[in-house]
Amino acid sequence: MVHLRIVAPSDRSEKTLELLSAHGSVSNVIFLKDAARRPDGDVILCDVAREDASVILGDLRELEIPRFGSISLEYIDTQISEAAERAEKFAPGTPSDAVIWEDVEARTSENVELSGNFVAFMVLAVLIATAGIFLDSPILIIGAMVVGPEFGPLAGLCVALVEKRGKLALRSLIALAAGFPVAITVGFLVSVAIKELGLAPDDFSLDGRAFTEFISHPDFFSFFVASLAGCAGVLSLTSSKSGALVGVLISVTTIPAAANIGLAAAYGDADEWRGAVAQLSLNLTMIVLAGLGTLYVQRMLYRRRRIKHLSDPARKKAGLPVGRSARSDRRAEG
Repeated sequence: MVHLRIVAPSDRSEKTLELLSAHGSVSNVIFLKDAARRPDGDVILCDVAREDASVILGDLRELEIPRFGSISLEYIDTQISEAAERAEKFAPGTPSDAVIWEDVEARTSENVELSGNFVAFMVLAVLIATAGIFLDSPILIIGAMVVGPEFGPLAGLCVALVEKRGKLALRSLIALAAGFPVAITVGFLVSVAIKELGLAPDDFSLDGRAFTEFISHPDFFSFFVASLAGCAGVLSLTSSKSGALVGVLISVTTIPAAANIGLAAAYGDADEWRGAVAQLSLNLTMIVLAGLGTLYVQRMLYRRRRIKHLSDPARKKAGLPVGRSARSDRRAEG
């Protein structure tokens, strides 16, 4: 279940109450008259089955609640209520498979900012991977993959392209376009310093690394794993199974490939450098394409659910048009 806290102006709270009270996937509706300040209005609390959360939020947008008031959303870990069980049964589908698009948009928007922390994590991840390549250590490579924050902007780019949000796409691209070059440059400088100071292992060679040679040798499995990781990453982002994201981060070689670019440049190995660039490019491209495909399918399923919901009798009680969206009507009038 999802808990909503709605602040609605008094002239819209009655319609909001009618909508929530009439819909079968909503339970525990509470009305607090004139309880809100800044903005002034009534406070309405309710619980919604996760499967129908986005369609209910869509109705609230049609009532222009976000424009004149606010909507806050939080997840309920445990609820003991027969009313809530009936609400969940009313909403078709499985809660863990449901996508709350407003939550996805909010989370991706937060994770695509080009900030000092983002660049710092990129640099630290690349340096850990650089040490892993020097020592031919798969443990350090895995650690670098987990530390790397690059999946946030990649996921943000996928969401932005599917939802046609140009500003989010631009912010995602800027984060990636700045983060990788800075991290690679720092990795290059550190690799040069290690080489010139004689700190590299005596037997170090860019050729013949038993455990990390794959980083600069893309093949079919690089394409295959990156595609699967893109799908799994988006599914973990849009579902309640967010713990799967750690496995996604460990399965792709974006950060190790970036580290190998700087290291190969420091040692003047053109073949190794080209292989690492190819590996990085392949991983980034396939993650985005697979993520786009996964999000597109999920978005189409949501649109079908939303279109079906537009005929729900609860909309009529709230004064919303049945069979069409009020937002579409307003756009047509404008």
